[in-house]
Amino acid sequence: MANKQVSICEIWMLSREYGNLAGAGGVKDVVSQLSVTLARWSGRSVHVVLPCYGFMDPEKLGFSLLTDPVCPEKELLFEVDLNYPDEERREEVRVWRARINRATLYLIDAERFREKQNVYTYTAEEEGNFSWQKMGEGHIDYFAMNILLQKAAIDLMVLLGARPDVIHCHDGHTAVLPAIISEYPGLRHYFRHTGCVITVHNAGQGYHQEVADLPFAQASTGLSLSLIRRSLLEDCFDPFLAGAPYAILNTVSENYARELRETIDDHLTGWLGHTLLERGIVLEGVTNGIDPEAFSAKDPERSQIAAGFDPLGDGPLDGKLACKTTLLQQLLNEEGFPGVRQSGFLRVDPAVPLITFIGRLSAQKGVGVLTGAIKELLAGEEEFQFLLLGTGSRHDEAGLVRLAEKKANRGRVCILRGFDTVLANKVFAAGDFFLIPSQYEPCGLTDFMAQLFGNLPIVHAVGGLVKVIDGKTGCTYGPQSVDTLKKAMEHALALYRKDPASIRKMQRQAVELIHKRYTWATVSQKYLDLYKKAKRNKTHVPNLIKNR
Repeated sequence: MANKQVSICEIWMLSREYGNLAGAGGVKDVVSQLSVTLARWSGRSVHVVLPCYGFMDPEKLGFSLLTDPVCPEKELLFEVDLNYPDEERREEVRVWRARINRATLYLIDAERFREKQNVYTYTAEEEGNFSWQKMGEGHIDYFAMNILLQKAAIDLMVLLGARPDVIHCHDGHTAVLPAIISEYPGLRHYFRHTGCVITVHNAGQGYHQEVADLPFAQASTGLSLSLIRRSLLEDCFDPFLAGAPYAILNTVSENYARELRETIDDHLTGWLGHTLLERGIVLEGVTNGIDPEAFSAKDPERSQIAAGFDPLGDGPLDGKLACKTTLLQQLLNEEGFPGVRQSGFLRVDPAVPLITFIGRLSAQKGVGVLTGAIKELLAGEEEFQFLLLGTGSRHDEAGLVRLAEKKANRGRVCILRGFDTVLANKVFAAGDFFLIPSQYEPCGLTDFMAQLFGNLPIVHAVGGLVKVIDGKTGCTYGPQSVDTLKKAMEHALALYRKDPASIRKMQRQAVELIHKRYTWATVSQKYLDLYKKAKRNKTHVPNLIKNR
């Protein structure tokens, strides 16, 4: 098979996030845009499996219950093995299906998923119902949720008679599947021609979905104790290490893949990258793409911004100025934005440069550095404003709220706690500069989104953020510190005031580069190459398996 031409016709993906259905970060955009690109533009059969969370209404979303292939008059209902140590047990599952943008989506409907009101963490409502479910903390049964999703997806494929060319597993939440279908009797033969790809969207500690309870890991996965023990990282069962010998592994930028294997920054992962390297497992790098039309500033009706404008045009961006003016006025509206808590306001002066931030407030996203740098910049620079949209820990939110409510900063700082896609587009379109001070960043998509709205990124040159070219498509800084970020912002503000032509040129160049290198039409070809490699490698049996 290694010398034969490999074709990829049927692709299945597993993810905890997808587009507007369920999202918490960039994974939702990657999975949805990659699957739609493969389905619509390459004509392949694409299927995506994700949980049916409690905040979803499948019927309103256009889904219908899947019927039994053998008895079409009945809905498909089946049980999935999910044992606990010393307790054999099963969980009941039904499936919703819809065809959206030529991709077939399946929602796994089980009680364990239905009781969750957020993708990864508990909500304020859940904490109100059960005091131990602390808002912002991860689900206590996260590992069982992940295994249930993977086993249900496998059972669904078997029940439908699907034999994919490749199964694409997104992040640690789905990374055990390649081991299960390669080690289980029966499944090993059923999926003997199915390759697997595991994409590591974030290798940081806390993102692996590891579990310290090894008996539970063995009981719930059904994998052998020897495999469980071979998959330990810092004494925890690590899904990435479990799935790696049976799959092609990649992460979401070439530079992040290099950092994990070759630099001390890998300590932020618990040394996952170096462990893979020691085991001879290649970690490929494929920088994420984006669909420029999904973030088009030219169509104000679609993006729901105040006015349309074209960052690639030759003239000034009058429409962008209108977007800034409208948003500044809306920030003074007492009604605010639904689901978003506002602290502080900005004066309506569109001539003043606006620095923006959208994202999670966490250590990874550099919120401490951001807060410190903005605080120092406010003390030394009078003519700029700062607008933030995001949510995070109570501690991080409280520090930013204090900054907005400080008397000296009135009219200069506005903090919007929460998230809304339409509001995010308005912030992208209104802003002049967009901060991404991440401690580490596997790829980053908000730099693309900002650039498509003429909002120039100021980034810590790490991981996938190195795709921002200093002085050409944005501004970069390093090493990471309050002072280096502050100096980068000062440089950007100086260009804005003294050399607006260079700002306009950078806006055009940024969008041109996206269209040249980073559309999903281009990036999807790299994933197709990985899929072919995964299917080719299916005939290879790792030595650690043969020599047990």
